[in-house]
Amino acid sequence: MNTRCKEFVDYIVNYAPQHNKQVVENDVCAHFNLTKDRKVYHNEFFAVRFSYSKSASDSFSNTVLSLSALEKYDKIPFFVVLVRQPSTNLILLANTTFLKKISHSSQELSMTNIKGSFNGSDIMRDYDNKSNTTDNFDYLFAVHQGLDWEDNLSRLVDASSSIKPVNQKFIPSDAESKNIYESVSRAVDFISSDNFSVLKDDLNERCNKSRKEILIASHIENTNIRGRLIESLITSNDEERQHFINNLHNLEAALPSYDTKNGLGDYYREFNNGDTYTDIKTKVIYLNSNPKAYNVDKFLKQMADSRSIFLFFFIGVDENSIFKTLLCSVYHEKLIDNTILQFHWAGRNTRGVAQFNGIAIDEMLKEANFTNNICVDKAKAFLKQLLDR
Repeated sequence: MNTRCKEFVDYIVNYAPQHNKQVVENDVCAHFNLTKDRKVYHNEFFAVRFSYSKSASDSFSNTVLSLSALEKYDKIPFFVVLVRQPSTNLILLANTTFLKKISHSSQELSMTNIKGSFNGSDIMRDYDNKSNTTDNFDYLFAVHQGLDWEDNLSRLVDASSSIKPVNQKFIPSDAESKNIYESVSRAVDFISSDNFSVLKDDLNERCNKSRKEILIASHIENTNIRGRLIESLITSNDEERQHFINNLHNLEAALPSYDTKNGLGDYYREFNNGDTYTDIKTKVIYLNSNPKAYNVDKFLKQMADSRSIFLFFFIGVDENSIFKTLLCSVYHEKLIDNTILQFHWAGRNTRGVAQFNGIAIDEMLKEANFTNNICVDKAKAFLKQLLDR
């Protein structure tokens, strides 16, 4: 989380008034120059909803916020501060990743109809064996940043109602299963071919054309805008790229709206020995993050095509420069070892999502002589683990 978030959390825990919700709201909003939007107070760094309880308990059943209102702030840390009349203030992270379900009007909730509200009791107190407390907020928000709104919405639809989610588990045929396992050997063959160098040079040339703008973008706190901008700068043609550069002051309007339901990866290119899907990931090494790797069902469905090859183009950024790029197979041994499978998080009808341990990506970017190490047996065992879900 950014420094302003950490200052806010520290202030709530150690310095803010207590016991009286209105007094707490007035003091905190003045201290952090927050803007009020109905029940939410926010600035560009975080948003907060204040609630009140006459009890000293950590649990509360008050209605917190509508899901549609939360959507506006879900890309930045969203906190709930419970002002307890007989006790200290309680602060929880309440982005969509940390909601168990939607309690009110959930029968109307669907992927295309954002309805309903969540209660205090719907906020998870434990996620991935980490308690929802101040010591773990950095880790928890890093997890949340690696998940899409659509991923969380599908899970909440599944958990909150009897509506069948849009995203369904991919069940491959025998022929498709064979193709999935053979995608490992396709990857091995491709990275040892001349076309791997052609793709790598292509991506590096695109990166170099926007080197200055990518470095500027790397300092954007909003990870969604940062990622979309860098992807657009690399994958667009010269005319489109110039449009983004000319509109850096108005990014939300300039950037295209990506439909995360379509396909895999950001950059597609055909070769005579395979169709490549490359996902572009910018890794700012001084920021803590566990980036989303892929939706597991989308990944398996694409690998079921007999020509599909999936890669990641990692752009390593430090305080001063783009210091390294890597074109890396999804089956790289270190990536597999550092893939976090969010099975427990997923809805009943999907295999969930995969995230990467960001520290491992930092280490790969710092390797003096990087090579695509693929252990075929380990990669196939990993695929079996995914398919068996």
